[in-house]
Amino acid sequence: MSTHAAVQEAHGHGGVPRIRINRFGLWLFFISDALLFGIFGMARFYVAGTHTPESVSQLLGVTITSILLLSSFAAYRAETAILHGNIRHGRQMLLVTAVLGMVFLGGVIVEWSIAKEGPQDAYGTALYSMTGMHATHVASGIIFLLFGFVLAGRGRYNNGNTWGSTAIVMYWHFVDIVWVFFYPLLYLIK
Repeated sequence: MSTHAAVQEAHGHGGVPRIRINRFGLWLFFISDALLFGIFGMARFYVAGTHTPESVSQLLGVTITSILLLSSFAAYRAETAILHGNIRHGRQMLLVTAVLGMVFLGGVIVEWSIAKEGPQDAYGTALYSMTGMHATHVASGIIFLLFGFVLAGRGRYNNGNTWGSTAIVMYWHFVDIVWVFFYPLLYLIK
């Protein structure tokens, strides 16, 4: 690769380093997605008010929330390990994060199966819409985590270029933060 091509690869348009463009793009995505999730949160009150049925499982809600928060800690450990060159441990933690994400999704499916309120009910509409949109993001995050696991195994993050793993973990933290807001909206408001 020529020197000019290497400079072009490292820099985006106008000589701005590609990493800055990547970070800016990721933050734009987070802002737009946060607005979407915010609309879902507001719609919960518009559709169902502050009504939360007694049939909603508080135990299941706190359990899946705890699992998701634990997964965020595992993701942090993955990112830190990769940043410090401990790729093996980073890969293990990416895998642990993905498995915990799958357990969370399983909990959401259980919630859907035991919810007494159907989608035709106002609260049911909010529950299925909010958890469905969030579950889609969790599923995407699991795919990203597994992709990062494979890339780390192929040596992608050995040369100090850890942006990919950092971006994946940032996305996972974003999904976790959204749930921190959704949990009280769906389970705790009476």
